[in-house]
Amino acid sequence: MDKIINLVTAGQLRSDIPDFHVGDTIGVSVNVIEGDKERVQIFKGIVMGIKGGGISKTFRVRKISNGVGVERIFPINSPRIAKNRDHKRRKRAKGKTLLP
Repeated sequence: MDKIINLVTAGQLRSDIPDFHVGDTIGVSVNVIEGDKERVQIFKGIVMGIKGGGISKTFRVRKISNGVGVERIFPINSPRIAKNRDHKRRKRAKGKTLLP
């Protein structure tokens, strides 16, 4: 059964996503559909955590917008993500960044 699941999900895994880690600052370009129009919105922030594996792997990005913290969870293999950009690496020892 695991072989069948791996075969089905192998075609859906994306290979164009750059390598990033917790604590890095990235900008995620997300395709947003509003009615009949489609546009690209950039969500730039710090990677707070990476969870899961394979097709269900997700990452959490946090940014401060008008003095309010906003967190968003993105599936890594989602077709809605156009690309990750503005990658800035930081040295972090923890697997998850916690807020003060």
